[in-house]
Parts: sequence; C-alpha cells; structure tokens
Amino acid sequence: MKISIIGAGNVGGKLGKLWAEKGHTIIYGVRNPLTPKVQTILQETGHSATAELVKNAVQKSDVAVLATPWEAVGEVVFQLVGLQGKILVDCTNPIHPNPDWPLAQESSAAEEIAKRLSGFKVVKAFNTIGAENFSDLTFGVLHADAFMCGDDAEAKKIVSQLAKDIGFDAVDVGNLRSAEMLESLAKLWLTLAHQQGIGSNIAFKLLHK
Repeated sequence: MKISIIGAGNVGGKLGKLWAEKGHTIIYGVRNPLTPKVQTILQETGHSATAELVKNAVQKSDVAVLATPWEAVGEVVFQLVGLQGKILVDCTNPIHPNPDWPLAQESSAAEEIAKRLSGFKVVKAFNTIGAENFSDLTFGVLHADAFMCGDDAEAKKIVSQLAKDIGFDAVDVGNLRSAEMLESLAKLWLTLAHQQGIGSNIAFKLLHK
C-alpha cells in the first residue's frame, strides 16, 4: 500500500519506518523535501522512502496520515482542499489552542478536519500513545490497543490492518463523533506519563472478561 505521511516528526517518522519494514511504500509530505531533517528521516526509514510536497505526496498515496502538531493543521488542510476519496488518518491532538481552528464544545480535531475536507474518509487513530512506544507495543503479555473511529467502515478496516501490521490490537470505538473521547484519552496519557511522573512506557488496553 502507498502511504503518505504528512509531517516528519516523531509520530510520522516512527510510523513511516515501521510500515516501510512491513513492505508498504512510504511518501513523506513535507514543506521542503530537501532539508537535512527530511533527508535524515528518509535514511532512517529506508526501503526507498521518498519525500515530496504535501499535495503531491497525498495524490500519489492510497492512505494519508496526518502527523503534524495541531497548530500546523490549517496549513496542511488548505493544501488538500479539492482532493477526493482519500483515507485520511488523523493522529493529531489539540493539546495547545490553534487560534485559526477554535474547537467548539463537544467537538474534536478530527471532526473539524472532516468538515473542511469533505471528500476524505477521516479516521482518528494512533493518537493515544507516545510515539516512542511504536517500535515495541508489547507490555508484558499484552499488546497496546490502537483505538480508532470514523464514519467509513471500509476505511476503518484498512486502518485496522495498518495498526496490526506494526503490532497493535485494533479497537473500533464507533463513528467520528467518538474522536473527542480519543483526544481526551491522549490528554490522560500525557497527564499520567509526564505530570504524574509515571513515564512514557505506558499504554491503554481494553480488557475482556
């Protein structure tokens, strides 16, 4: 599968490397493909990963993964308006306010993105655990859960498989209206990991009895 990853930070870089190792084609969508930072990520990703401008990368992919800070989302969305039919995996968390994208009460980053990109099938995923855990998702005898939500069943099926490819157990929590809960779960993870001093080697798991 061809996967464009918008952003070249910790989340995007880790996901890109892991998916490349599983045989997926990785195209990073960035502002400037020639910067030293991007070139370093390409070397780390290997497997013939490439980097292009954001719109070009998304046009060439089957699945686009939005892995930028929330503050940068407006710039990205502006570039993608007009494209149709793509699956867009939203990994963002609105931890810091974005003056250009104020969130209404009981709304979510994912829902706001979906409103502006009506031709995309938006799936919220990969936002409830620190990127440093992506390369080893085993906690004792359990695997971390990738909680996800979206309005398109086929899109969620594809994202679920991408999650399983890198070691997650996938949990579908419903339609995109549930994204607010996943973004709150990310805030809880940050609070436990950093403010409470537990550390970042933690994950959430849905347990069955």
